[in-house]
Amino acid sequence: MGDTIFGKIIRREIPADIVYEDDDVLAFRDLNPQAPVHLLFVPKKPIATLDGATPADAELLGKVLLAAAAYARREGLADQGYRTVINCNEYGGQTVFHLHLHLLAGRQMHWPPG
Repeated sequence: MGDTIFGKIIRREIPADIVYEDDDVLAFRDLNPQAPVHLLFVPKKPIATLDGATPADAELLGKVLLAAAAYARREGLADQGYRTVINCNEYGGQTVFHLHLHLLAGRQMHWPPG
């Protein structure tokens, strides 16, 4: 599962506030939230970056997206809206090299994001 902090969370070696889990995806609250709701949806299979994903990962990436959308609907976030972000590599703002999707909600988002 990779030797990143996310791999350690998936293996339960370090604690996290887990809000969603299935066979392929784990989601937990971000420790440095940028919005009232800031979750990270992580595939359990270690993929370092979106750029490193292959066609074989398409189904798994779809599961990550769908898990985030289902969570947003279930928690009443979808009606007002939410933002999803996948950072890729240094200039994209990625700091943990285990692909993850940020779900941000609970406030008005602005564009451009930064």
